[in-house]
Amino acid sequence: MFADLAGAKSYYAEVLGWTFGESSTEYGDYTEAYAEGKAAAAVVPPMPGAEDVSAWCLYLASPDAAATAEKIRRNGGQLLMEPMAVGEFGTMALAREPSGVVFGVWQPGTHRGFDARPPMRGAYCWAEVFTREPERADAFFQAVFGYRQQRMDDPGGDFRLYNLGEDTVLGRMSISGEDFPPEMPPYLNVYFTVDDVDRACARTRELGGSVYYGPMDSPFGRFAALGDPMGAAFSVIDIHTVKGEMPRMEDVS
Repeated sequence: MFADLAGAKSYYAEVLGWTFGESSTEYGDYTEAYAEGKAAAAVVPPMPGAEDVSAWCLYLASPDAAATAEKIRRNGGQLLMEPMAVGEFGTMALAREPSGVVFGVWQPGTHRGFDARPPMRGAYCWAEVFTREPERADAFFQAVFGYRQQRMDDPGGDFRLYNLGEDTVLGRMSISGEDFPPEMPPYLNVYFTVDDVDRACARTRELGGSVYYGPMDSPFGRFAALGDPMGAAFSVIDIHTVKGEMPRMEDVS
């Protein structure tokens, strides 16, 4: 969601290489973004009452949005938008889990989600739940979506992986440490693939955005946390530039 749609399109075209389809006035000026011709994300204006807010929202798949909404309520979450059919494309809902992280729910119809995959430049790659109450987030996401959890052996922080079967689908980072400013809200941090993280950081600064963290090397890739000129936080990662040994994982549930 972006308060300045034209500014968002200009910035992400420069930094992620996205192109954009036609805006759909029937669905609130929803505009699909493409990475190498494949659906990567979408940009929309903010919801009524939040006209100044710019933020990324990740939608988690559900075979039954109404049933997922009920699970969200039963497990201490809040429905910000009740399940709503979006034509033949699918059914959406917006929610906030008990520790404060906002996310979406999507029951697919003809639209099943993004098609762009790493290593394409600009493809969605990864996401992490950033929370100050990790125990509440862990319990909620396990109860609602059935995630099996693993703890990462990392003396520098409290980090878990959320898995579905053999697939790792989300990370969970505790942001209660001194590395995170107290004014930083809980949120879902999405990562997009780039070829050159340093270049993405430099271009972000030139365009009026912010580099919050990094660039930094890791066993998963070289990454950085950015804020676009509208104020939406996200991260970029070069999955080919890896350094260090993979950390050990321990099953916790």
